[in-house]
Amino acid sequence: MVDVASKPITKRQAQASASVVLGERVFNLLQKNQLNKKGNVLSTAKIAGILAAKNTDHMIPLCHSIPLTHVAISIEFNQSSYSLKLSSSVECNGQTGVEMEALVAVTVAALTVYDMCKSASHDVRITDVQLDRKSGGKSHDYIRL
Repeated sequence: MVDVASKPITKRQAQASASVVLGERVFNLLQKNQLNKKGNVLSTAKIAGILAAKNTDHMIPLCHSIPLTHVAISIEFNQSSYSLKLSSSVECNGQTGVEMEALVAVTVAALTVYDMCKSASHDVRITDVQLDRKSGGKSHDYIRL
């Protein structure tokens, strides 16, 4: 692990996103909440993403344990592509960034959607997992154009 002890504590923020391409049939079932006997897919995916962000250091070797101050997952329906756009937002006051926590959060949320939709179709695809922005710390802020 990188030693961050000498770094100042600053507000750190990161946002990441992913797409889950469902196809027309699964998209329509999900939009009507008629897809799964396990429960509400979107609520479950949000909770899974939040839990994943909080446990990133247990999944990614050499990641620091970070006391997060905020984690949010949002999910939007995209009718034209029969897909979902998932976004994560993570914040802390700390000595290292929260990019990995944002990426893990959105990825696990997307995997949860896949898991809960696979009974209806195995054609579901997770695409475009990416860091959208980060701020805080000594390095410059980053915004994906």
